[in-house]
Amino acid sequence: MKTYNLLENDKFAEIINKQSRLIGIDHGKKNIGIAISDENHNIATPLTTIEFTQLKHFLIEIKNIIKENNVEAIVVGNPINMDGSIGPRAQSAKDFSKSLTEQLSIPVTLWDERLSSEGAYKGMSELSINVTKKQKKLDENSAAFILQGFLDYYKIKQNK
Repeated sequence: MKTYNLLENDKFAEIINKQSRLIGIDHGKKNIGIAISDENHNIATPLTTIEFTQLKHFLIEIKNIIKENNVEAIVVGNPINMDGSIGPRAQSAKDFSKSLTEQLSIPVTLWDERLSSEGAYKGMSELSINVTKKQKKLDENSAAFILQGFLDYYKIKQNK
């Protein structure tokens, strides 16, 4: 099994195929939001929320998602503090991402997710969805917000 180290965004953008699907992950203590891109890296779509109980159970589910959707790489949200410092949540996301690189044979990168939950919630506020449904879908919408941020960055890099 080919393994990758946790990659910096520039290196990650260089090695992903131009026609490939990516998943975005919003890692939380209880829930993990998952989003998926189209093959052309234009748009991120919320996919699902996985209840996080143990890493081994999560890995079974994420491996199924990767296989079913022909996913070639993963973007994990990195919750760095607003001042740019690394707090406990960012360290947890980094540890989680390193675990993914050890267990999966596809590239993984961290993406700055500051304000992703707020952005996702505001985006859902524009829709006529009740608060309970918004809360239920927040994690996967946050994952889509994170992944879309990377996709936009990737498109800019490709056009240089």
